[in-house]
Amino acid sequence: MKNRWKLNGKTALVTGSTKGIGQAVAEMLAKRGAEVYVIARKKEEIEQQLDHMKTQGYRAFGIQADVTRKEDRLKMFKILSHQHQQLDILVNNVGTNIRKRAIDYTDEEYFHIFNTNMHSNFMVSRLFYPLLKKTQGAALVNVLSVAGLTHLRTGAPYGMTKAALAQLTRNLAVEWAGDAIRVNAVAPWYTKTPLVENLLKDESYLQDVLNRTPLGRIAEAEEVAAAVVFLCMPASSYITGQCIAVDGGFTINGF
Repeated sequence: MKNRWKLNGKTALVTGSTKGIGQAVAEMLAKRGAEVYVIARKKEEIEQQLDHMKTQGYRAFGIQADVTRKEDRLKMFKILSHQHQQLDILVNNVGTNIRKRAIDYTDEEYFHIFNTNMHSNFMVSRLFYPLLKKTQGAALVNVLSVAGLTHLRTGAPYGMTKAALAQLTRNLAVEWAGDAIRVNAVAPWYTKTPLVENLLKDESYLQDVLNRTPLGRIAEAEEVAAAVVFLCMPASSYITGQCIAVDGGFTINGF
């Protein structure tokens, strides 16, 4: 029982893990004992993240990859499968948003959001399925958004992709249960990350956000990461197909 809150000996891969929530997830997984593969597009950001993690005594490695590109996804798989026979934890964290009214999106913007948020995560999950299956106790966590659970003012394509990931989470949880792969999701509300930093500088908008959030504040990245990491640990071994809203109560109110 004492090991249910530890990840010693586990191997984890976290996409988009040099900033914000992904960065916090990578560090928290490592702190719990996992060997973590940091995935991001920019080499310098990966190096900075690895240097930081290694000064903490964590086991961490980096792979420079854009998960929207098939050749990069295959590179990720080749590198990790060469080092390990299995993968214990996969966290699909990569995502992007362009905040506009539905009628204002260009075709290019629309497809960019779908390719980044939905298609790449689906492809990464399928690609690493053979390694997850070998674990016989693997955990896959998709990072969604409350935008996939309730209405927000703008960003219809973003909400659509996150809702699709919620359904993918449920489908894979059932399809892969026989392989002892648990599949869950976490849906954050506004969190202190570079993605929303400029948006929340608007005092009027920030106050609107806080007024609709029962806890009355913006989340820290570590608070979202804690939910993700919990779903990766043996302590959550009977939880699958679920989506936990880490939202300060926002989804009760909507926007």
